[in-house]
Amino acid sequence: MNLEIPKFDSARVLVVGDAMLDRYWQGSTSRISPEAPVPVVRVGSTEDSPGGAGNVALNIAALGSAATLVGLVGDDEAGLGLQARLAAAGVLCDFEKVPGKPTITKLRVVSRHQQLIRLDFEEKFEPEHAAAVNRRANKLLAGTDILIVSDYAKGALAGVSELISAAVKAGVKVLVDPKGTDFSRYRGATLLTPNLSEFEQVVGECASEEELVAKGRQLLETLSLEALLVTRGEHGMSLIRASEPELHIPARARDVYDVTGAGDTVISVLGTALAAGAPLPEAVALSNIAAGLAVTRVGTVAISGPELRREVQRDGGSDRGVMTREQLAIAVADARSHGEKVAFTNGCFDIIHAGHVGYLKEARKLGDRLIVAINDDDSVKRLKGAGRPINPIDRRMAVVAGLEAVDWVVSFSEDTPEALLEVIRPDCLVKGGDYGIGEVVGADIVQGYGGEVKVLSFLDNCSTSAIVDKIKNK
Repeated sequence: MNLEIPKFDSARVLVVGDAMLDRYWQGSTSRISPEAPVPVVRVGSTEDSPGGAGNVALNIAALGSAATLVGLVGDDEAGLGLQARLAAAGVLCDFEKVPGKPTITKLRVVSRHQQLIRLDFEEKFEPEHAAAVNRRANKLLAGTDILIVSDYAKGALAGVSELISAAVKAGVKVLVDPKGTDFSRYRGATLLTPNLSEFEQVVGECASEEELVAKGRQLLETLSLEALLVTRGEHGMSLIRASEPELHIPARARDVYDVTGAGDTVISVLGTALAAGAPLPEAVALSNIAAGLAVTRVGTVAISGPELRREVQRDGGSDRGVMTREQLAIAVADARSHGEKVAFTNGCFDIIHAGHVGYLKEARKLGDRLIVAINDDDSVKRLKGAGRPINPIDRRMAVVAGLEAVDWVVSFSEDTPEALLEVIRPDCLVKGGDYGIGEVVGADIVQGYGGEVKVLSFLDNCSTSAIVDKIKNK
């Protein structure tokens, strides 16, 4: 999928939902309190930033789009601070101020990039306050391209059904970041973005990709939705539509520091891209890339338009990375539909060395796409003996996925990749070593359907086993 950054400055997005203030106290820890078995944090810095629906609006403004936020705040210092920070970022705030209620505030104490405790200051708002939110939002629908509903179950969206109906009547598409187990409240929306846990709480556990898609399509029909985007953490995202094939987009391998606000990033980039005219699959792919950037940072962060543009240019697209077997089969089918040749190789890849890197570069030249299948931990132990692997499967896959030559990484539990080859049917099977083509495991399978088998040489004196032995002998 070739991605282009849409004209974000043309988009007009209305956000309605639970606005919050995220407060961070950060400092060092060097001792345990004598009063209780807890660390003592010497607070060195404090930071306030918009959270919840406020973070969604902040992300939209950071992309360069016109963002308007409707929500509830208290008539207090936190509410004034929240509005000031949003206004400084270019967000137009249309808040209903509720005397006697605090602005929802979440205080996080952080040390060494880890949250130690979170303190919540909040009281749930009443239905009459939600009605006031709807009245404010309804007045703004005429000048809106997309309505984003950011639900944190704090009371601002008690009348969300009426809000969605008004938006549909006005011809405005509605994207919802849902909360709770009653998704019937969102009937008639354009798209919902539940995470996998939220989705399974509503439809039941999904034991396979097929079951996830089937239950998703049933939910589409039940709630009269156009699409579902199920976010799945390290397994990426699944876009489900009634009349289109499902689209699985893998997550890029990253060091995850904080998932706070990742869902806000997804729906803000998705909605803004749609408002700017991007097709839905491309908008989803952009939101996936943005979420990958967000989780590498501590706290709620806004991904700017230039940041996203640079990441798209660097990444070359979003359809790369670690995949399940089912996701890989779909990705390969899509590649073939675009006339792309698929190469395949496999191995343990326990400690990546120069031989691996050079070999994978050469293997990539044999196809438009390169799949690397990696033996899981039990499989490596059976093949290599006790003490192996040195690195567990998730780390081995993350390292291989980070190599420029590699498109897709998948694991397998069998001793050989033959079962995977039967399913994927690559155009070219590539193996490194000094043996003949007839000795390559799976060669008969690939040649049987007309595929190629190639044997490439590893770099001299490069071997994981030799490296391990060298370390042991020191």
